[in-house]
This record gives sequence, structure tokens and C-alpha cells, in this order.
Amino acid sequence: LLRKNWAATGSFLKQDRPRALDLLGFQSQLVFNTFVNGKLLAAERGDDVAFAYGFARAHNRSMLDFCSIDRRLLGTGYVPLRDFERAAAMAREVIEMGLAALLVPSGCPRGHSPSHVALDHVWAQAEEAGLPVVFHVGGGHRLADGKLLDMDYFENGGPRVPDFHGGDENFRSVDYMAIPTAPMQTLATLIFDGVLERHPRLKFGVIEQGASWVPSWMRFMDSAFDAFRRREERLQKLSLRPSEYVRRQIRATPYPTEDVGWIVREAGPEVCLFSSDYPHVEGGRHPIKRFEESLAGTDEAAKQRFYHENFVDLAGAALRG
Repeated sequence: LLRKNWAATGSFLKQDRPRALDLLGFQSQLVFNTFVNGKLLAAERGDDVAFAYGFARAHNRSMLDFCSIDRRLLGTGYVPLRDFERAAAMAREVIEMGLAALLVPSGCPRGHSPSHVALDHVWAQAEEAGLPVVFHVGGGHRLADGKLLDMDYFENGGPRVPDFHGGDENFRSVDYMAIPTAPMQTLATLIFDGVLERHPRLKFGVIEQGASWVPSWMRFMDSAFDAFRRREERLQKLSLRPSEYVRRQIRATPYPTEDVGWIVREAGPEVCLFSSDYPHVEGGRHPIKRFEESLAGTDEAAKQRFYHENFVDLAGAALRG
């Protein structure tokens, strides 16, 4: 289990993945693509909308095939939000295929907000089916070249900085800082425009994008709510403060290098949930050990929520299937 990425047991050979789950002791695991999210979003923002949905359908079929080897593997099906009717149809396909979650871009779709009322058909289907909507790292790339942030940030006059793999294709410290910006903006927009108000049983998961940003983001949204509510009718229609929607409906996975105990204290015990990030190297060699160290002093009820109950709450019907 010390081998990671392509060398990890079950990283791409589905027949090997159950053995990895046995060794890790996991009862279930959400499964995401590794390299395709940015390409799916680029296709969604491109000129060939039919291709974007065909690409997503191929992704979903391959995900279903990979996860078919073991019922503990909970596959995620991509739903492009570009076209309202196609998005609703693809959400229905994902649910009927038996996949465990609707994976949507954390970046804004082309031509309209992710909070557009015509997308309520997507959210309503997920809510009715009891399945979560999830964001995953790589789905928030917002530049025309598919990058997370302007590459000129790396032209600092010094030598090229390798990523933590030792290569040049993954995250470094500078672009690591941009990872949560897309889900922060998209989820805030969904909250302010009333999507979570209209769909109170719908859960959102922010996966592999850290969680240290969550407490300050919650307070920042509450500050915006207080500052703009007098003039914005949409905010006046909300029955909860933004931070209360987060605790009720949004779950996020911290990295093992983060101070999870602090996040739980500041955001509330409802928000954080455990993720090994297996088979990625980002999860480290001893994720449970590192989480345990950062949770020292946290009461047992909150730890139980982190390791178990918050995921059960997020996954919903996928665990009952």
C-alpha cells in the first residue's frame, strides 16, 4: 500500500481494487477519474455541445465498468451543465445506471450560472434519488488553455519548480492555493441564488480540494449576506444564513496535511469527512495517523462524524443500494 499512483494496487486494474479495499479496511469508497475532469469541462465550454455530452457518457460507462467489480466501489457519473435539457437527461442516465453520485464541474458552465433555475431539474432528480452532487479537483479550471491559474505566476526568474511528484504536471505550492477557488465561488452562488433553499435534502461534496478554506468562507458568505440582504431580494428569500446551509448540506474532505481538529471546531462537526485519497500520493503514506494527530483533543462524537457519519449522510441512497 506504500505504492501510489499508477504503481498502486487497483489504481487502474479493476480486478485488483477489492484487494486494496480489504487491506485498507474500507467499507466503501467514492471513485473519481484522475485526469479527465479538466478535459470534460473544456469540452463542455467548447463549441460542440453534442461531443461534450457524448464524452461524458463514455466517461460514465467506463466508470460503471470499473466499479462493477465490487459493490463497495461507488462510481461518480459526470453531468455537464452546459445545456439544460441534455443536463437533465444525463442526470437521469447517471441515476438509472446505478452510479453513486452526480459529478459536476466546480467551474462555471459556458453561457449561464450553475444556479440557473433551468438546472433545477438536475438538482431535483439527485435530491429525489437521494444521491449527492460532488465536485472533484480538476473540475474548476477556468482559463482557455485548461489551466487552473495563469502560468505567468510561475515565471519568477528562478529555476522551474517541480511538483511534489518530482515532475511538472501536477500541483505546486502556488497553484495549490487556487484549488478551492472554483468550488468556493460556485457553492456560494448556489446558496445565494436559493438552490439549497429549494432543495433542502440535496447534499454536495467537495472532494480532494482541501477544507482549511471552509471556516473563513462560511464567515465571508455570512458577511456578504448581512451586507447585501437589504437590496437583494434573493437573499431575503433565504430561510437560513449561508453558513447554516453549509452545515446542513455541504461536506468537504481535508488533506492529511491540514489541521482537521481546527476545521471541525471552526466550521462545525457536520462538514468534514475522511478521505484517504487512495491511490493518489497526495493522501500520504499514513493518512489515518496524520488525521488522528490533528484530531487530538476532539471529542469522540465529532471524530465519529468525521470518519463515518458525515460520509453516510453525504452518500445517502448509494449506501442503501
